[in-house]
Amino acid sequence: MNATVEQLAPVEQHAVSDWVVAALYQFKEVQNSADLQQRLLDLVKTINLCGTLIVADEGINGTVAGDRKSVDSIHQFLLNEGFTTMEYKESFSSEKPFRKMKIKHKKEIVTLGVEVKPRDLVGHYLDPKEWNDLIARDDVILVDTRNDYEYKAGTFKGAIDPKTESFRDFPEYVKQNLADHKNKKIAMFCTGGIRCEKSTSLLLQEGFEEVYHLKGGILKYLEETPAEESMWEGECFVFDGRTAVTHGMEEGENIKCHACGWPLLPEEVELPSYEHGVSCKYCIDKTTDQQKAGFRMRQSQIAAAKRKRL
Repeated sequence: MNATVEQLAPVEQHAVSDWVVAALYQFKEVQNSADLQQRLLDLVKTINLCGTLIVADEGINGTVAGDRKSVDSIHQFLLNEGFTTMEYKESFSSEKPFRKMKIKHKKEIVTLGVEVKPRDLVGHYLDPKEWNDLIARDDVILVDTRNDYEYKAGTFKGAIDPKTESFRDFPEYVKQNLADHKNKKIAMFCTGGIRCEKSTSLLLQEGFEEVYHLKGGILKYLEETPAEESMWEGECFVFDGRTAVTHGMEEGENIKCHACGWPLLPEEVELPSYEHGVSCKYCIDKTTDQQKAGFRMRQSQIAAAKRKRL
């Protein structure tokens, strides 16, 4: 398997009153991942789904959304394919959270860039209650394994921001910042748990002694933990049209800058630096006037397409 193979499946354009959003992953040996990709494409052409699924020899990962029947159909398909221990979480969106349905064939279902064995070597799983007890201790190093823009929307109290722009940067962060702490308790977390499967495997492979991670990730924590018992601060960035969610998996207040992808609070949208689809306080000085003109043209085309659909 070499470069990413991505294929789009047509999404039926009929109304869905409340979109079911299913986030899922499982590390599992797949004998013929290209064939699985094709069979998934055949399935999603017959049902009403949008989102992205990534298929690789090491398993499956992704988030899809659709009506109840369609989400149940793909869930049952994957169960029949042997993905019986999937980390699987559902939430809801009042609007269509993805524009298209994509099925990608890649080398890794989440790209770390370093070979690890998450099915064989993984940290200690903790449920939300156990997690609260652990991270409240002062002898624990708490690391957010997500990217810088995700950290900005919200994180656990006291968590370290590695300031990574992609998950590929995480091994270098470990090398530069954690190598002298191999005898310490290291607790790590991510959105749905998949990145921590690989990051804990990486640390154990590098000789760290006590490595923990939050089972089911932040999404499971926010689903199960009452706000009054929570150690989470802010909102959790999600990779769909909702931008962020909060306790009870309710949609948050953050919106996404469609120029740079960073989450913005309502007060940041009111700043002069914000122009919808063109700039925000985090990117206004990072693009040229010519690029901004291109963004404005893109936004006008999107608006025109929306008016046409109406």
